[in-house]
Amino acid sequence: MDKELFIKEVEKLGIEVTEEKLNKLDEFYKILIEWNEKINLTGITDEKDVYLKHFYDSLTLAKEVDLTKDITLCDVGSGAGFPGVVLKIFFQNLRITLVDSLNKRIIYLNDLINRLGLKDIEAIHVRMEDYSRLNEEKFDIITARAVTNLKSLSEICVRALKINGYLVFMKGNIEEELINIDNCFKELNLEITNINKFQLPIEKSNRTVISIKKINKTNSKYPRSADKIKKQPL
Repeated sequence: MDKELFIKEVEKLGIEVTEEKLNKLDEFYKILIEWNEKINLTGITDEKDVYLKHFYDSLTLAKEVDLTKDITLCDVGSGAGFPGVVLKIFFQNLRITLVDSLNKRIIYLNDLINRLGLKDIEAIHVRMEDYSRLNEEKFDIITARAVTNLKSLSEICVRALKINGYLVFMKGNIEEELINIDNCFKELNLEITNINKFQLPIEKSNRTVISIKKINKTNSKYPRSADKIKKQPL
């Protein structure tokens, strides 16, 4: 995706693209490639592919969330900074927390945040199930892009989500993950409000953004330990 097409497609999402934002994306790309030589952040390194599969893809969260509002947002398993850092570049109003379990990625993210001059965004080295227990009902929106299965992801995130807040997960095809999901969501006081399926421009790969509302308080026994979540999924 060249930058001209990137601008056109992002504007279709209802998002303004300015020269300042494009400059920050250019710098983001350079820092990503620089760090990718030190640690494994992404297998996608061609600039046009990064603009399509990382930068544009991150902004498709706008299909489900009004990102112009003053909201607190947590990006779980942020990795190389997708979608969290891209969202912050385009929506300075967002207060963003990036969570990742690998400390070397947090070191990278902090360097990225500092070099891009971003404010009201922090990167924390912690497992989400541990962070969730200590930060009950902190966030309006919790998102994750291409991170684990729907049941596990919902359990580790839900306690940190405000009542009437939304888990908004970014995935590929999710049909298999939705099988037998009802009991899990009932136990966690969650309900699906929308499933938005679309294709990325150019390559036409399938994407899904699923919105899940928290309708009541989370039982204090959730989230369970990582071992229990893996061995005994809800």
